[in-house]
Amino acid sequence: MADDHSERERTRRKIHPGVFESQEQLWQGRISRREFLRVATLLGAGAATAAFLAACGEEEGMGGTEPPPAPTAPTTPPAPVAPTTPPAPVAPTTAATAVPAVAAIKRGGTLRCGMQIMGVDHPARFSWTEPSNVFRQVFEYLTETDENNITHPLLLESWEPNDDLTVWTLQLRPGIKWTNGEELVADHVAFNFNEWLNPDVGSSILGLWEGYLTPDGIEVVDDYTLRLNLAQPKLDVPENLFHYPALIVHPSFDGDIASGQNPSTGPYLLDEYIVGERARLVRRTDYWQVGEDGQPLPYLDAIEYIGLGDDQTAYVSAIQNGDIHAIYEPTIDTFQALKGNPDVVIYPRDTAQVRVLRMRVDQEPWTDNRVRLALKKCQDRQKILDLAFLGEGQLGHDFHVAPVMPEFVPMDVPMYDPEGARQLLTEAGYGDGLNAAISVGTGWSDIVAYAETLQADAQPAGFNLTLDTMPNQNYWDLWTEVSLGITAWTHRPLAVMVLPLAYTADSEGNPVPWNETRWVDEEFDRLLKQAVATIDIEARKAIMADIERIQLERGPIGIAFWKRVWETFNPAFQGVKAHPTLYHLWREVWYDPARDPHA
Repeated sequence: MADDHSERERTRRKIHPGVFESQEQLWQGRISRREFLRVATLLGAGAATAAFLAACGEEEGMGGTEPPPAPTAPTTPPAPVAPTTPPAPVAPTTAATAVPAVAAIKRGGTLRCGMQIMGVDHPARFSWTEPSNVFRQVFEYLTETDENNITHPLLLESWEPNDDLTVWTLQLRPGIKWTNGEELVADHVAFNFNEWLNPDVGSSILGLWEGYLTPDGIEVVDDYTLRLNLAQPKLDVPENLFHYPALIVHPSFDGDIASGQNPSTGPYLLDEYIVGERARLVRRTDYWQVGEDGQPLPYLDAIEYIGLGDDQTAYVSAIQNGDIHAIYEPTIDTFQALKGNPDVVIYPRDTAQVRVLRMRVDQEPWTDNRVRLALKKCQDRQKILDLAFLGEGQLGHDFHVAPVMPEFVPMDVPMYDPEGARQLLTEAGYGDGLNAAISVGTGWSDIVAYAETLQADAQPAGFNLTLDTMPNQNYWDLWTEVSLGITAWTHRPLAVMVLPLAYTADSEGNPVPWNETRWVDEEFDRLLKQAVATIDIEARKAIMADIERIQLERGPIGIAFWKRVWETFNPAFQGVKAHPTLYHLWREVWYDPARDPHA
């Protein structure tokens, strides 16, 4: 018994104390099981350990049973290992997918997805999810946040923070090989961190680490261990490692991820990449993860991405005809066109995806907060949601914290108030009205509807808005430069991840690369740093309430609604997991020709 007790104590000491604090909150009913699992895994507890702790019913000790020990690195390079995340698909709301038996899984087949093919160079400079979906099949991340917003190790075997979250020890999986035959080691990962933190590279990743990590804080301990020595506490390190530009490349990287000449670790190899047309990926035969059948993943022979332009009617026709099998980011019109089709499976998700009405505070008239508030008061949010997205979403509050995020603090939804908006415009010196152009990409039909609704509803307040329409590609080229626009922002699992990306400055006071509004607020920044360092969800919510208030009262953005999103698939493709960020985690997707209506 004494030995058992000692072993439990040693196991307990391996787990960050914040995990036990959150466990107590779970027992008391103050946080949900999912919130606990998210915190526990972020702090380095393995998925099995976190699930065990969630199930424990006693407040003292470990409930009399040892939790599973943390995984240890093998002494010799391993054979391909089973995936970290469970292979079973999550049952969708609209159409259920049965978990296949091992004998049912079939190998072979090509998955064709309709998605725009963008120009690329350095993955650290990715500004949109589409190119990351192509190249996440070829290259990989250190971590992976799953469809339930739980973060797991991927190229990492584990991570461990110290008690105050200022030192994070990252442990690589031994035995992972690049396609050039070299083993992945900590020096390779350090190369990537230095690329991300190099201002000359121009990566949005820099905004995630600004004020926390410099190149001097990156410490290679041994071949499989990297230590991050931070300037101040930071909770969201594992999730930041899955920021979509954070693909791990080899130090010999040639500057062009689409060259096809760069070593990689992922399950597919790049066969072809033609901007605006298509990308083709073919199965790698010696990938390090194995499938349910004991053979190396992936199950599919190939994935093809087909660009069909901005107009999604072309994608609808293509999936109905069997020319493609999936559509990336279906619009609301596409959802309406396909939702009754028996030959298409639709997987829905409520998300933190959003259309952000953004104003550049370094350009007139948006330098005046009264003008910004006036425009925000012109949003009839329910009307915008109904007209732009047919009610398929949740109302927003003009702060970039979504109801699906654990830190979200509910507040009253601001009312449509054109009279109050006109009074603010008059106070700002625009009593005779204000003319402004709002830039939008025409490929986003809901953004166009948002802008048109705002255009009409802002007229009684004195705004004369004209729509500056352009193809999506043109908006992508200008999105950080336009004075007034509506930008598509993708889902992030935590508010403390997205807010530093979009609303902070670097150490010299310059807006970080993705701060498209140029808005920097000293109080907001101070509170955000506190929130990023706070493990306790209730305490973080208390801080977040003030952060939300600041953005609501003097921020640079309007948010009318948060999107529901859909994955649309030919039913022959099994193992699909609908991800809230629409990330294509497809290494375990497989094809059953018997279910293909077009076979």
